Amino acid sequence: MSLYKLMVNFIDLRSFSNLWYWIALFAIWTRAVRFGLGVPYYMVAAARRDGGQALQDLAVMARITTARMLAFSRGLGPWLVGLVSFAGTVLALLGFVYRSGLAQAVFFLYVPLCVLGYLSLRAALRVEAGEGEGEALITLLTHHRNSVRFLAILAVGATVLFVLYANAQLFAPR
Repeated sequence: MSLYKLMVNFIDLRSFSNLWYWIALFAIWTRAVRFGLGVPYYMVAAARRDGGQALQDLAVMARITTARMLAFSRGLGPWLVGLVSFAGTVLALLGFVYRSGLAQAVFFLYVPLCVLGYLSLRAALRVEAGEGEGEALITLLTHHRNSVRFLAILAVGATVLFVLYANAQLFAPR
């Protein structure tokens, strides 16, 4: 077998039947759950358990990542919304009107990540509004993590259900 055929078989674009797609899906959501607002959850647990310096470090880290996120969204907000909407529309049309398997797979990654972006932006605005100190920050980051966990379960579940439906349609008698 030539190197070209080996690479084509290794990087197969029939996305849902490819192991790499599922590894990427779970890696993305694992990272999203562990790093809510860019703050590793072990810092939240340490701040809850130890308080003191760990709580101050958590507040500083949350302020830094929140300021960066809000500066980016305020600077490019309208353009970003337009670009994200355009890309989502293109993926939906290619995937579900023109039946592109790759577009469907990317769509099932893209849309939940857009919702994650909204949840993160909303939490960042709450940190900026004054919930970025002490127990309120710990509660906010814990609730944000639980929201992201729920979103991850929905995203993976919807992807699995769609793949089951698509495979059932593929093998259904006509």
